[in-house]
Amino acid sequence: MALDFTAIDFETANGFRGSPCSVGLSKVRGGVVVEEASWLMRPPENHDHFEFHNTRIHGIRAEDVAGRPRFGELFPEIGAFFGSDVLAAHNAAFDLGVIRSGLEVSGLAGPAYDYVCTVMLSRRCYSLVSNSLPYAAEEAGVPLVNHHDAAEDARACAGILVDIARRNNANSIAELYLSLGLTLPQQPAFDPALGLSKATMSAIAARTGSTMDRTPGQAVPVGWSAWPEEGPNPLPNPAAEPGHPLFGQTVVFTGDLTITRPEAKSRAADMGARPESRVTARTTVLIVGDGFVAGDLRAGRLTGKAKRVLELHAKGQQIEVVSEGEFLQMVGGA
Repeated sequence: MALDFTAIDFETANGFRGSPCSVGLSKVRGGVVVEEASWLMRPPENHDHFEFHNTRIHGIRAEDVAGRPRFGELFPEIGAFFGSDVLAAHNAAFDLGVIRSGLEVSGLAGPAYDYVCTVMLSRRCYSLVSNSLPYAAEEAGVPLVNHHDAAEDARACAGILVDIARRNNANSIAELYLSLGLTLPQQPAFDPALGLSKATMSAIAARTGSTMDRTPGQAVPVGWSAWPEEGPNPLPNPAAEPGHPLFGQTVVFTGDLTITRPEAKSRAADMGARPESRVTARTTVLIVGDGFVAGDLRAGRLTGKAKRVLELHAKGQQIEVVSEGEFLQMVGGA
């Protein structure tokens, strides 16, 4: 067996994960990238509006994809590129969710995919204060200049997986998972005619209701307070997917989020996490609002809770910092 897989990265137009506007792919054979591809695309119809937050991250605007094929039209070519490969993604719950929701709202069925999440593997094999792509890529010795360029992010993801396999003396994905005592996860086949995923149903429902989008500099909406209301700490969902990056984690939120703190806790608990209200020796993940990005860890723009996390990490506690944007990707969008 050889270390063969395809790394994949999507960028989306808005908070719904079924709104892909860009994809990057890196095909790996024997631990070496042998072929790459990337596309711009229009998101599926009725889910193709571009939100400020997303464009600020990846720089793609509606006019950049005007006249391009929609995701559903392009997917046969995308799918043909990776074929039956194991798919690797940094936060695979998001990227596999993009495929599923994007196909669902396009009225298309999708096959089952075996996949690898390099966030999960980074957490397992590295010791980083943040397992975001820039930090994991740096640990793996992989160049990453234009983060959120889909092609470059896919290439970085591939490099991280190759590095982790090398560190574990694994010559294939199967050997790597065996050495770590893990089971390779799979996204099952799906057919929108037989039922939709929760994320897709929520997005469709939102089209008939109202949503609250807030950009930096806007006034805080009525009902929000400068000191966020923590709300109750719901119990973890016992039926959550064990392969999800939040499953089994003890999470704490800090800073001003774009959703309410109780809603954030509920979403985390749905994925099998245990929300708490303050950083303790039990905390494994701190989710930071206020527009935080991983680079702020080095710049020192941190809340009190985030500073406490850095102190605990320096003392050897296995704890990491996640941006709200990364969290929303993990739980299926805004």
